[in-house]
Amino acid sequence: MLKPGLKGITAVETALSLIDGQKGDLKYRGLPIEQLVKHYSFEETAYFLLYGHFPSEKEQKIFETDFKKHRYIPEHTKQIIAMLPQSMSMMDVLRTALSSLKITETADIDLARKMMALMPAIISYRYRKMNGNYEVKPDDQLGHAENFLYMLNGETNQTHAKLLETYMILTMEHGLNASTFAARVTISTQSDIVSAITSAIGTMKGPLHGGAPSGVIELLDEIKSEHNISEIIHKKLENKERIMGFGHRVYKTVDPRAEALKEKIRELEDWPDWIDLALKTEQETINILKAHKPDQNLYTNVEYYAAAIMKSLEMDPELFTPIFSSSRVVGWCAHAIEQVNNNTIFRPKAVYIGN
Repeated sequence: MLKPGLKGITAVETALSLIDGQKGDLKYRGLPIEQLVKHYSFEETAYFLLYGHFPSEKEQKIFETDFKKHRYIPEHTKQIIAMLPQSMSMMDVLRTALSSLKITETADIDLARKMMALMPAIISYRYRKMNGNYEVKPDDQLGHAENFLYMLNGETNQTHAKLLETYMILTMEHGLNASTFAARVTISTQSDIVSAITSAIGTMKGPLHGGAPSGVIELLDEIKSEHNISEIIHKKLENKERIMGFGHRVYKTVDPRAEALKEKIRELEDWPDWIDLALKTEQETINILKAHKPDQNLYTNVEYYAAAIMKSLEMDPELFTPIFSSSRVVGWCAHAIEQVNNNTIFRPKAVYIGN
């Protein structure tokens, strides 16, 4: 039976994540993401996804030291980046830069850690160069997310770092999405993990998968003030326009990632004005939607709060998908390693419709 896009087809067994769209649950290796963002850092969660258990004190120290060591871009990679056209997108730069890494084994977990640590450095280095700014070297005293912001901006902000880290933990892994599937298909041929990740990056680049949530930014830009929410939302509904950031193809109820982001926001002593506008817009819009379409349950998805957070962090929209990729690379690597450990090459059939 033909299933376009392989929709509904079960292709792999995985112990990495469980998505229950009806209940609005997302778990990494059996643990709810709400628990992970509340109690663990990016590095600890990445270790958990890769190895299946949380690190001991010694293991955590080794893992974090390794991360810090790999934040430094190899000189030959810098030279390659410098030769790339200025018009080249950040996703293309990421793909090309990672392709320059020395390849060792098919699913080398050390190389996986290196790519996780290196991607924020490549993004920051390229972005600052393209904007005529000097390179900011990594700060070995900072954790992964805070150092990412430091390399981008040349300064640190604890509130911003907490928001970014929460977002990056929540977007590390999300089942057999298009880019993850691409990584597994590539490594199923007994190719190497760098090739698997560059396949995933090429897939994430497509606007149907990893496109920047610019529509949410445009919505909040249009609203500007809480006093305009009702008028603008009602107008969009009258014009049968889609309300960006609401609804999800998998989650038929609340997106747990959006809820976890909100919970983290509420823990902060102070949050940016754009977050405040996003919170108020969400609540009023949900009330309007319930009155307008009582038979449908539409809630905010993770892209809604991702957009609000990126806007609050004053991130260039060009960076949205690369930042998403720099967190999702953890899931890509974990899936690639899992595929190698129980491998069958992917070879679906095609239905011939020619003459």
